Amino acid sequence: MSHFDKVKDYLSELEYSIIHEDKENEVFVVESLDDGISNLMIGVADPIIIIEQYLFDLKTNVGDVSHKLLMKNRDIVAGAFVMDDDGTKVLFRDTLQVETLDLEELEGSLTSLSLLLSEYTDEIISYSKN
Repeated sequence: MSHFDKVKDYLSELEYSIIHEDKENEVFVVESLDDGISNLMIGVADPIIIIEQYLFDLKTNVGDVSHKLLMKNRDIVAGAFVMDDDGTKVLFRDTLQVETLDLEELEGSLTSLSLLLSEYTDEIISYSKN
């Protein structure tokens, strides 16, 4: 079984909706609205998988918001806040080893994102409006 198919099976077992898949480029876009997750990108880039969730555009108070996000990273179970290459978008990102990936590891990463979104919602909304 390919790594792509293994990840697809795990996503299905975790009851995530696959809203787009590109087998050639080994990319999924998934959602779980019950968990607050929408348009989550998962890319298989052997030897890792990359999980990225766009959160908001960074408009003003860049230094202040960046500082607060870095401090919050310490509380995140798996993954972290990151910025895109331009420093204008804030994302949640996690990477996992694809060779040894199991269902529980993928579930842990996705649960970490879901918990982050549920407990940090007000701050994320506030940052997105600045």
